[in-house]
Amino acid sequence: MSITSDEVNFLVYRYLQESGFSHSAFTFGIESHISQSNINGTLVPPAALISILQKGLQYVEAEISINEDGTVFDGRPIESLSLIDAVMPDVVQTRQQAFREKLAQQQASAAAAAAATAATAGATTTAVSQQNTPKNGEATVNGEENGAHAINNHSKPMEIDGDVEIPPNKATVLRGHESEVFICAWNPVSDLLASGSGDSTARIWNLNENSNSGSTQLVLRHCIREGGHDVPSNKDVTSLDWNSDGTLLATGSYDGFARIWTEDGNLASTLGQHKGPIFALKWNKKGNYILSAGVDKNEVNAIKWDPSGMLLASCSDDMTLKIWSMKQDTCVHDLQAHSKEIYTIKWSPTGPGTSNPNSNIMLASASFDSTVRLWDVDRGVCIHTLTKHQEPVYSVAFSPDGKYLASGSFDKCVHIWNTQSGSLVHSYRGTGGIFEVCWNARGDKVGASASDGSLVGGEAIRTMMESSKAPPFPFGQDFLTAAVTPAQMPAEDCITLIEEMTNAKKDT
Repeated sequence: MSITSDEVNFLVYRYLQESGFSHSAFTFGIESHISQSNINGTLVPPAALISILQKGLQYVEAEISINEDGTVFDGRPIESLSLIDAVMPDVVQTRQQAFREKLAQQQASAAAAAAATAATAGATTTAVSQQNTPKNGEATVNGEENGAHAINNHSKPMEIDGDVEIPPNKATVLRGHESEVFICAWNPVSDLLASGSGDSTARIWNLNENSNSGSTQLVLRHCIREGGHDVPSNKDVTSLDWNSDGTLLATGSYDGFARIWTEDGNLASTLGQHKGPIFALKWNKKGNYILSAGVDKNEVNAIKWDPSGMLLASCSDDMTLKIWSMKQDTCVHDLQAHSKEIYTIKWSPTGPGTSNPNSNIMLASASFDSTVRLWDVDRGVCIHTLTKHQEPVYSVAFSPDGKYLASGSFDKCVHIWNTQSGSLVHSYRGTGGIFEVCWNARGDKVGASASDGSLVGGEAIRTMMESSKAPPFPFGQDFLTAAVTPAQMPAEDCITLIEEMTNAKKDT
């Protein structure tokens, strides 16, 4: 038997990722040098740590059930242990001795117990029957009045209006990735959706409606040079960004390399200045520079420029959101409303210098307290608190006109909100926690990546009103929604296309 610290660390790292402890996984991965290990993560199945722990428990249970001579205790049921019980010293001897004593007591009192049982059988049956009969208005669990109930941390279950919930039975599923999908990004010009995964590939999916061959994919394999040959890096693709004209895609990987690809899937450049994992990269507006970011040792989770380039927003694990101006050293606003860490922020594409100059600029913040907040930046006040999510919110994205906000949470839900009223206008529930949401350039499709290896792409909204009586979020009858359950492989990737086919579509 051979166990190395690298192997143990990798299984713990994967467990933290799969359980949604993204900050802990990030910190642990850096301190344990996961990126420098030679383990092929694409071959390790999901829940590997839990699986090996369960097998260890079964081994200890088998030890308890077997005598020293190899025989099984007569009538001995398999001992059920908790994980903590199993690691206690002398657990096998202690449990075996306790069973021997209990068995001796049972044999000594067998005759008396049988007599007592026969004498009281009738009365006991009657009493039990009366006790197990539920009173008026009382529910039973598995036929028992005081059965065990599942517990969650929320006082009220999530309630979604049937009018806004997207039914899961209308879906187009596109499979490809073999591991978690961490990131996705729409091409700013055409309906090409890029995705990055833990299988060390990025993919470009063609979702154009006029495509004769259906939805196709280009596989961008991330390789490194070893021994004069290109071999798979076996590292996660963690970040994506298209340039402004949609001709080039930049990807960042856990192997420390940034790569530039053409929209046809050809590798144009490899940039290797980083000495550690790359977690973010961004093109400038002209498309002649790329900013990439690697390991950060502080607690600032996101920094975003406003559209005018005059204000900078930052969010942190200290639950604060700060607005900075280049005209002063101290922050303009120190906004404190979230009750847990703020994971990310996004500016609305509105205000001076944008294509929506007559709309007020807003800032959205997503937090581990399961809420999204919309802020009036000029006044420094929260104008809407969006509370339908039940788990930490990892991503938010404004539609190109700023009228809608998409949010993705580890509760497996993608919600679309009206930014003016703060109301929920559409919701989709998938099968994995949502890591990222994004809009296409026209604002009629939303993409989302999930923890179960799924990528959801959907035509979500059309804001045009044909009359004053038209609903604020018009959909036609032919609405193709999303579902993302991998059918065969546990880590198989799916892409789902949600399509709106409204009668007003051709008029927009």
